[in-house]
Amino acid sequence: MEPVHKKKLYQEVLDRLIAAISTSEFPPGSQLPSERELMSMIGVGRPSIREAMLSLQQMGLIKISHGERARVINPTAEVLVDQISAAMIMLLATSPRGLEELKEARLWLETALVRMATRNATARDLDRLAASIRELKEARGDHARFVAADMAFHGLIADMSGNSMVAAVTKGMLDWLSRFKRDLVSVRGAERLTIEEHEKIHKAIAAGDAATASAMMADHITRANDLYKVLGEPMKVEADA
Repeated sequence: MEPVHKKKLYQEVLDRLIAAISTSEFPPGSQLPSERELMSMIGVGRPSIREAMLSLQQMGLIKISHGERARVINPTAEVLVDQISAAMIMLLATSPRGLEELKEARLWLETALVRMATRNATARDLDRLAASIRELKEARGDHARFVAADMAFHGLIADMSGNSMVAAVTKGMLDWLSRFKRDLVSVRGAERLTIEEHEKIHKAIAAGDAATASAMMADHITRANDLYKVLGEPMKVEADA
């Protein structure tokens, strides 16, 4: 039998607060009691309350503003993905297989997403994709701007899928990949190929051809993944601007 592990006091407080939020005792938009009130209600000291509140904030369940009581927020998929971003970037930088597995996951996910996006595409969506491609063309020669426009195109397709959870995960993956400095677009012809591939994907979506859009996306991402391997340089994490 495994020994019984006693929870730290702040974890007990955290569990009780999560339960209260989950059961709408403190619904989204409401303010939590003050630290002093929580100390009285739960019967613990200020350090345990503060540590539990910090954990709630890190989990994306409350917002703490100076001089105000903590407010319960409605967690979104984007917020939850943001919570793991720092750890994921560190994992990708230190795990021998981490980046390769992320690229594989992206390939599976985006080829499915573009099918959903094709079925859901509106005239406005198609205009936004076209504008993204124009931005790509204007950004040629500017590495940072070109990569940002490339990621924006893929982010738009994720949004067009209509699945906010999957879209958030996909955009998180794109952000994690973009943090790794890699001069992919400096390779001769890479920018031109990227633009051409985006145009083919856009054309297939506009035609309502989900199968072709998915095949074009697979070719596009596979070509980029192969280029990573050809360069064969150690990955370096880019710091936030």
